[in-house]
Amino acid sequence: MEGRFQKRMEQCQELLAENDADAVILSMSSNLYYLTGFTDEPMERHLLCFVPQEKDPVFIAPEMYESQIKSASWVEDIRSWTDETGPGGVLEDTIADLDLHESQILIDDSMQGRFVLDLQKRINNGSFACAEEVISPLRMEKDSEELRQIEQASKIADETSEYIRSLGSEAIGLTERELAKRIRQDLLAENGEGLSFGTIVGSGPNGAHPHHRVSDRTISMGDPVVLDFGVLINGYPSDQTRTVVFGGDPPNGFIEAYKIVKAALDAGVDAVKPGVTASQVDRAVRSVFEAHDYEEKFIHRTGHGVGLDIHEPPYIVSGNETVLKPGMVFSIEPGAYLEGQFGVRLEDLVVVTKDGCRQLNESSHTWRALD
Repeated sequence: MEGRFQKRMEQCQELLAENDADAVILSMSSNLYYLTGFTDEPMERHLLCFVPQEKDPVFIAPEMYESQIKSASWVEDIRSWTDETGPGGVLEDTIADLDLHESQILIDDSMQGRFVLDLQKRINNGSFACAEEVISPLRMEKDSEELRQIEQASKIADETSEYIRSLGSEAIGLTERELAKRIRQDLLAENGEGLSFGTIVGSGPNGAHPHHRVSDRTISMGDPVVLDFGVLINGYPSDQTRTVVFGGDPPNGFIEAYKIVKAALDAGVDAVKPGVTASQVDRAVRSVFEAHDYEEKFIHRTGHGVGLDIHEPPYIVSGNETVLKPGMVFSIEPGAYLEGQFGVRLEDLVVVTKDGCRQLNESSHTWRALD
């Protein structure tokens, strides 16, 4: 396991050299875990990892974290500070030891502003930019172990989706919040370690809001219900969306909207292969909406990368010229949103293969309740 993290760190240092950057500084984040094997919840204390272009990486950490980092990470140089002394002296010594004054420094994209300002104050005549340019190229291409975790999480999400959609008329009369609770219970009962994000249950007109979460609205006969959820396995999430009518006849226009969204999903999947750009996949999806004069109903990007973060590069959106490569995992999630009426969204995760892609979600796309 240590070898995986160490290899990633070496690749990051190579990218630092290619980008004429002297160091990247990481905070409590998925990037920190990706390169070192250690992470924890973000906090107010300085816990940083300095990754210079040539020298070995250095952790700056509160004393109470020292043994925890040693047991989780391959990084050997851990410089601790106490609450009584504060981090200032250790920071300044490390900056000097790594010769970071008057350097090009890349900062973890999610670093708290207080830490960024402190580093800018302490590194004399430094220039600062985001670390995405040296970490995203690595994280976008998943290794076999990462794919295994995402595949397992996707399988659990599929099983829960099929179970929930088999409720049929039993779901009529439940509130969105009550149905979301049943989704959570089933996901975690299948050995999920947590939810990928806040579950979305958007019934009737609530489904027309793409990031509606849940409410106390009661699900009624004929309501289209957007179900968007996922589960975490060893830090890696799944993410899938289905739209279901649990009972009764759907409203006028729903079946037409569903067919357009399903055709757009299929077009997006068919467009994915190595060498194609993210923008071209987005174009394939949008062309279906345009062919049916429905483009104004599709109001968000086509998809997003999935890895240690539920939303990460590559983003499948117009203008993104990132070239797709084997191992990249992202969502394709076209939707149609009719304000005040209903929404329809279908979402699958795909992994780019040597000659195309493979869908990681296998549950039925039908809008009808499952038997």
